[in-house]
Amino acid sequence: MKLSNYPLKTFKDAPSDAELISHQLMLRAGLIKKLASGIFTWMPFGLKVLRKIEQTVRKEMDASGAFEVMMPTIQPSELWQETNRWEDYGDLLLQIHDRHDRLFCYGPTHEEVITDILRKSVKSYKQLPVNFYQIQTKFRDEIRPRFGVMRAREFLMKDAYSFHLNQESLEEEYENMNQTYQSIFKKLELNFRRVEATSGEIGGSVSHEFHVIADSGEDEIAFCDDENFAANVETLEDKNAPNGGELTYARGIEVGHIFQLGDKYSKSMKLEVLDSNGINVNPYMGCYGIGISRIVAAAIEQNHDEKGIIWPKAISPFEILIIVLNDKNDSSVLDQALKIYQELKSDGIEVLIDDRDERAGVKFADADLLGIPKQVIVGKRGIEKNIIEVTSRITGEKRDIKISEVASQLKD
Repeated sequence: MKLSNYPLKTFKDAPSDAELISHQLMLRAGLIKKLASGIFTWMPFGLKVLRKIEQTVRKEMDASGAFEVMMPTIQPSELWQETNRWEDYGDLLLQIHDRHDRLFCYGPTHEEVITDILRKSVKSYKQLPVNFYQIQTKFRDEIRPRFGVMRAREFLMKDAYSFHLNQESLEEEYENMNQTYQSIFKKLELNFRRVEATSGEIGGSVSHEFHVIADSGEDEIAFCDDENFAANVETLEDKNAPNGGELTYARGIEVGHIFQLGDKYSKSMKLEVLDSNGINVNPYMGCYGIGISRIVAAAIEQNHDEKGIIWPKAISPFEILIIVLNDKNDSSVLDQALKIYQELKSDGIEVLIDDRDERAGVKFADADLLGIPKQVIVGKRGIEKNIIEVTSRITGEKRDIKISEVASQLKD
């Protein structure tokens, strides 16, 4: 992509109400635009990051054996009243009346909807176990939306729901989802911990959260890597790990949560299947969520410096940014940069070229703000020596490479 063709407008300062560094940098870099309190438009660069995370999540969920579906965002109040959660959620539900004065809500989660689907279509134990997931926009009418997309009212989430004949089967799928989540966060190149947690408003008996380690995290967690143990501090019962290991304390941003719900929803909504003995039983259920839009903010909280974002390679909107140090009196610099751009692009590399008619200082500042992992600087002095400079945004390392070796040197 040529930056001259893209309507990018960066900002030196962030709005005064942007508290977290991720919120500030996402606004300054033009990744998002605020529409209303807690509601944001995702601009092209931000959307590329969001889609990369979504792609990784979808690939791993498909590999886990789950089936992708798409459920309605608008849900009838009657379903929520069956589980008594209409009252429990209260003002967090954005309530809507249709023209017939029927009451609906904009779904913050989909336990009721998926359970309704199952009770209408699954009748026998032979149809279990099964796991359905979706990647969809949710809405929670937060009292005080804050921190940008970290705690927005509208957000993108992956939610999955599994159904089982017995507790043993549920525990098997719970572990499958645990391993799937760990694979997802590793592939997204995030420093994270899985911690023991409480179930909250979702309910159930067992749950674990996945936290990205960041100083700005709302939760305090404790972990001991030697014992592969981690827990939310609010659930701790001892000052040491279970086997006596020393605990390390850190702040965490919750980006994933998995639950064993038991038969809570199947009982309240009268979901029954025939078991192998011909007896009607209530299936056991698991629930597994990942905050996809929140991961974008969490990744920035974990990967930034005073100059801007430092994207992990796995989710960066582009792999390489070519910075053209224009010479108004000599088109050879731009010509050479465009030649490198086309060569890299032909090799399947995601490359962005800053061919704007801007001062070098503006281009370098924007490059650091946008945080693309590799910066390729093409200038007149370098061309005269048949070299270009490559800077790693991640490590700060700089090196010169021959123009003839650009493609081979930058493929890794």
